[in-house]
Amino acid sequence: MTQNNLLKGVFLVALGATSYGMLATFVKIAYNEGYTTAEVTTSQFIYGLIGLLIVNLIQRNRTKTKIVKPTKKNILHLIVAGTSTGLTSLFYYLAVKYIPVSIGIVMLMQTVWMGVLLEWFLDKKAPSLQKTLAVIVVLIGTALAINIFKIDFNDSSINWSTGIFWGLLAAASFTTTMFTANRIATHVSAAQRSLLMLIGGAVIVFSFALVTQVTPFNLEIFMKWGIILALFGTVIPPLLLNAGFPHTGIGLGSIVASLELPVSVLMAYFLLNEQVVLIQWLGIILIITAIVIMNFNFKRKSKMM
Repeated sequence: MTQNNLLKGVFLVALGATSYGMLATFVKIAYNEGYTTAEVTTSQFIYGLIGLLIVNLIQRNRTKTKIVKPTKKNILHLIVAGTSTGLTSLFYYLAVKYIPVSIGIVMLMQTVWMGVLLEWFLDKKAPSLQKTLAVIVVLIGTALAINIFKIDFNDSSINWSTGIFWGLLAAASFTTTMFTANRIATHVSAAQRSLLMLIGGAVIVFSFALVTQVTPFNLEIFMKWGIILALFGTVIPPLLLNAGFPHTGIGLGSIVASLELPVSVLMAYFLLNEQVVLIQWLGIILIITAIVIMNFNFKRKSKMM
């Protein structure tokens, strides 16, 4: 791998993570304007499907190399795997409806220890000391990042129990998405995989909208927030991350992708005026440190010294 390819991969992953980091703030603003979760997610996924269809058509017409077509089995597996994408969006957006965005993103970062548990369960092998240390650090960081000792449970404007519940479900669903995305039909192009997984997510989102939308659907969401949410949530990030990770590798890519956390908190601080105190920033730094600990190859580093 050349240095240029590595830098290109880091740049692409950083941009993708930054896009994801902006998403929750836009959702929160849409909520403040009276739009529902069903309206927000439906508009995002409809525009996302259109966008990825266009990307696939352009790729098919312009690429000089033959594109590997997914088999029927690949298509089915990717669509089923994509349902976790829809669940992650729903759970995450429900979470930030009840708790601050800066807390919601911390809940989503619980994928660090959930991923370790899932890997333990699937591989039947206890996690290494390195991963165990990362889990401990992320749990301490989470307690600080949500400022657990200063939470005012009597604050009627924030529903902590409901928000944290949805946030943990979002993290669990996102953990599933990451595992399936790295194991299913990896020979298929990033654009095709993203589209098929988005179709699976759309099935979940549209079903949710049919069941929960009791008021007339506000079509203005398509003109105001739909395109922005689709670009930053379902089109740009998966394409950039899928293009960048092959150059960075999972370890370095995961570390760079953790940029999503500070970007999300900063967006909430500047655009939503959410208060973020020093102890919360310390917790955020600890969570990022845990991600570095988990993905850094200390053995290889020691051999080089």
